[in-house]
This record gives sequence, structure tokens and C-alpha cells, in this order.
Amino acid sequence: MKKFNSLLIMFAAVVIGFTSCIDGNDKPVDPVIPGTDDVLMIDSNITTNTTWETGKTYVLGGRIAVTAGNTLTIQPGTIVKGEVGSGSNATALIIARGAKIDAQGTATSPIIFTTIADEITPGEIASPNLEPNLSGLWGGLIILGKAKASLAGDVTETQIEGIPPSDTNGLYGGTDDADNSGILKYISIRHGGANIGEGNEINGLTLGAVGSGTVIENVEIIGNQDDGIEWFGGSVNVKNAIIWNAGDDGLDTDQAWAGTLDNFIVVTGGETDHALEIDGPEGSYNAAHTLKNGTVKGNGVSELGDFRDGARGTFENIYFFNFADPATTDGRGDLSLSGDKTVATFADGHLKFMNLQATLADGVALATVFKGGTAAYATIVAAGANTVGADKSAFASTWSWTSASGAISDLK
Repeated sequence: MKKFNSLLIMFAAVVIGFTSCIDGNDKPVDPVIPGTDDVLMIDSNITTNTTWETGKTYVLGGRIAVTAGNTLTIQPGTIVKGEVGSGSNATALIIARGAKIDAQGTATSPIIFTTIADEITPGEIASPNLEPNLSGLWGGLIILGKAKASLAGDVTETQIEGIPPSDTNGLYGGTDDADNSGILKYISIRHGGANIGEGNEINGLTLGAVGSGTVIENVEIIGNQDDGIEWFGGSVNVKNAIIWNAGDDGLDTDQAWAGTLDNFIVVTGGETDHALEIDGPEGSYNAAHTLKNGTVKGNGVSELGDFRDGARGTFENIYFFNFADPATTDGRGDLSLSGDKTVATFADGHLKFMNLQATLADGVALATVFKGGTAAYATIVAAGANTVGADKSAFASTWSWTSASGAISDLK
């Protein structure tokens, strides 16, 4: 039903994008016309150093890769729009291994990635015509590197999910944990997650074996059909991330990611499965990551977190609120340790929880929400009385649609 609903949403968005561009004579008046001075169509891979300029809109006509040895520079205030499509026609921007992206927006002039159905123009923050829960209207941003990942069969490289095996620009993995894939600052990625096959969608921001030489700060993912941000191994650190209305998981970690996420907010949506989905290694290589200083806002249908397959890492100073009582929602609204491998990593200290706080409904016990012994590391606090969580000042409304919308106004 989720996939069917998403297809209906995609069709509706296309209709919205078309009918809103009809003038009084019933003639199409498309506000985004590729080929004009300020709107440029990108329909082939980027094979030289290239700059996308402030005040312009760039339309991805397909799956576009920045190939190895080249840098794509995106100036502040630029808008990138993906054509609507799914399957082999899904649009995405891929930064291949050995390539770089230099996308440095500012607090007053962010860089926005969205769909062609979005009528937003440079200088705007909120979409003038699309709701923030519309998803699957294009692919997303995929960055691939040469750092280590724990892969099945102990291979050193593999193909990233969401990209067909025939496209070798989708390979990630290696041995260079200091690898540098560039810079992302003040970025908003919206309405993505196109489905390229059954159960195979593109994340808002995909990080495959991205190395610690890469800088990622102040990123926002809105209305993505799959996960907000997903890490596949690598060692990159991320600071100041906000996820709103993810269709699957807010934050998803896999294949022994070894970095740190510091200061994050997840605002779950009507289709969000887990705010946090944390998976263990797939090969013999083991590493652990840290998520700290986060606030997670529920909506009555999603789970706080699922830790699976021998998950490892440290999760500290995280505040959860507005979640349903698991006892009355068929287990929804809890934080769980799934499988014997995860129980073991928790017991031996490879999976750690510290300073978790939660505002729960009256009468709900900590152990009902925080399963498998994790309640020992959590406390109940009154609404607004949390002493841990995100610093929401990093998400000022001058660059974040989530903040501008008021969706985090109830955060301390």
C-alpha cells in the first residue's frame, strides 16, 4: 500500500506542477524552461571540472554522475531539480569514487535539491506549491568514496543500492579512510527517493564508503520516500543534520560506518518506519560510529529505533518525544534490540547507550519503550524539561524549510 500511495502522490505532484503553469488561454507556461539563461538542462555525465552558478536552476535529465578526477562546484543559492521518473528513468546526482562535490551554501543562501514539479525559485526557502510530505518525485544525492566498509564476502567494493549494476559510477569501497569526496554545507534535499525496482529506492543523501576527508555540515532531508540519510561504511563525520517526513527510516547506518553524527533532529512523518535504524557489519571488518546530541520527534506511528544484526556504536544525549505507547500500538513506538547478535554486542559493550531522555504518555513505563535492558540508560522527563538533545539554533529558518515551517517550534 505504501508504494501504491507513493505512486499516487507522484502523479498528483506532476498534475500540480502542470496545472499550476497554465495561463488564462490554457497554454502551458512552464516556470522552469531548460535552455534559458537561468535554467539549464544537464543530460550527460560531468567529465570536466564544472561550476553551477548562484541564481540559476539546473535540471537533471537523468542519472548524472560526476566522474572520477573531476569536481562539481555548486555556488550558494543554486537550485538543482530532478526530472520526475522511476525505474531506469529515475534521476539522481552521483559523486563517483575519485570525484568531488564542492557545494557550500550559506545560512542565508542554501543550495536546494528538489523535483522539477517544485516551483521554487532561487531566493525562496519553502516550496510555493508542494507539501513537505510528497516523496519519490526524483532520486537523490549519492556520494561514493574509497574508505572501508564491511561488505558481504569481505570484498572491498560493491555497487550502491539504487543504481543499476551496469553503471560502474555506482561502485563504492576501498581502503582509504581519509578519502576526500568534497564539501557539503547548508544543503536541503527534498521530495526524493524514486523507486528503481521493487523495494529499491534512493535515499535523500546516500554516503557509500565516504572518507573522513569529506566535510558534511548543515544538511536537511525533506519528504524522501526511502531513508533520510543512509551510511554504508566509510568514516565521514556529519554535523547538524535534520530529517523531516522520511518514508522509511530517518537515519540508517550499515556496513560498519566509523564516523560521528553530532547534533541532529529527526521529525517523523506519516510513513516513517524507524527514526533510527542501525545495522551491523556484513563482513569481518568491524567498526563503530557515534550518534550524539539528537532530538527525535514522533508522530504516533513510527518506532524510536531498531538495532539489528550485531549493531555497534555509541548513542548518547538523545531526547525522544511524541511517540505512541507501544502497549496500545502493536509494538510501535519502542526502541528495540533485534536478534541474538545485537543482544551480544549490547552485552559486551560494543553497543552503548548513554543519557537517553524521553517524554512518555502518562503511565507508560520506561521498560515498555526502551527494550532489552536499554531502559537502564534512559530517564523520563516532562515535556520541555529535557537536558539533552539537539541545538536547534543550527537550523535557523533562513536556510531550513523544516524550521521555517514551525515543525520544530516545540523543541527546546
